[in-house]
Amino acid sequence: MPNPLIDIGANIAHNSFDEDRIEMMQRAKEAGVEKIIITGSSDKSNVRAAELAADSAGTLYSTAGVHPHYASDYSDDSDALIRSLVENDAVVAVGECGLDYCRNFSPREAQIAAFKRQLDIAKDTGLPVFLHQRDAHDDFVNILEPALPDLFRAVVHCFTGEGEALRKYVAMGLYIGITGWICDERRGKHLHDIVSIIPDDRLLIETDSPYLLPRSIQPRPKSRRNEPMYLPEVARVIAEARAQSIEHVARITTENAIRFFGLD
Repeated sequence: MPNPLIDIGANIAHNSFDEDRIEMMQRAKEAGVEKIIITGSSDKSNVRAAELAADSAGTLYSTAGVHPHYASDYSDDSDALIRSLVENDAVVAVGECGLDYCRNFSPREAQIAAFKRQLDIAKDTGLPVFLHQRDAHDDFVNILEPALPDLFRAVVHCFTGEGEALRKYVAMGLYIGITGWICDERRGKHLHDIVSIIPDDRLLIETDSPYLLPRSIQPRPKSRRNEPMYLPEVARVIAEARAQSIEHVARITTENAIRFFGLD
């Protein structure tokens, strides 16, 4: 692929990469993935992601936030930790934060409180915000929309919803992150049909490694662990669904990621 790619969301601080993280990064580079944003989702992963990003400046970057699954653990210390980490040049967004009513691992009240506090951090720091929403569209919009005038930029990461939600997010001015979910002929068919709604200047791509291995990869990998080297497959399927060339999708998503996160 002639155009480099940027994976805007990969959980490569995950312990499944502890044995081969260096090799995984080399495989990504050989596949044309030149930069990776490591997703922070808890106090522990935020620290680890920031360390990894600092060790590979210019290639790796990270976010710092608390996923709604862990919202019950959000404390003043969590808030202070995020605020300290985002002072580092390698930490380029606040999040992953938002609402997840699919599993409700944390009570909804705790999720809402943690989400609002992290939006406040994004407002105070001027950093973009990396968002998560699942089965919580109405509350998500009701909290986010009034905050948008004070936010720099925001991306709905790993979008898997329906057309109505996508149209709303586009109308709100949000960026949209698409994963290998679109490569799943069972669960992702609807996404394949609506991804063209996203304007060229708002489309971002990600693997969400080690999750969401693209089902369309041939031959099927022996391991079910996803990793950034499979991002070109996500780009290929998006290009097909949007009736665009893969070179075009690679170019616009890379330009968008550089602009969104303020990358070098």
